[in-house]
Amino acid sequence: MRADKARNRDAVLAAAGRLFAEATDPDQVSMDAVAAAAGVGKGTVFRGFGDRHGLIRELYDDYATREFRTLPDNVLDVLTRTWDFKRTHRVLTLALEREGFTSPYRNDSYDRLHAHLTELVTRARGPRNAGFLAHALLAAVRSDLVEYLRERPGVDPREGLRDLVVSILGPESAYQGRGDENPR
Repeated sequence: MRADKARNRDAVLAAAGRLFAEATDPDQVSMDAVAAAAGVGKGTVFRGFGDRHGLIRELYDDYATREFRTLPDNVLDVLTRTWDFKRTHRVLTLALEREGFTSPYRNDSYDRLHAHLTELVTRARGPRNAGFLAHALLAAVRSDLVEYLRERPGVDPREGLRDLVVSILGPESAYQGRGDENPR
């Protein structure tokens, strides 16, 4: 990659990251705004990422790759970390989930989390329906749910995730690999 192209790519991703972090709604971040914030022309953004979908996906994948470079060996910790990631990057992850063909099910980080959870579920209860259960567990940390529950009084996502994992894997398996005792 040419040096100026790499510099522009980095500037666009950094600008998009700032804009998504400051926004309250995904629709507030336009390609025009990203180009202006990055100090490049709109054509540079489109050539580098194709369209808004491509930019959102690239930024999300960049953040997710760093966050999930190593994965916990425990289902509850994977889900809690995913929940926290989606709270931190709430507007960006909402944008990804709203983008139709670039759904959260069609990206490398989802595939990696799903494969890891499938392995953990298989270890805990065998291979029967492990892939489906991994998808169901990941559905509990979808950005739209994280957003919906964000301001709800009396909702403790960590407790809810723990109860979900316990109901699927049993009390011992939910904490397996953590190095601590079951707090229940």
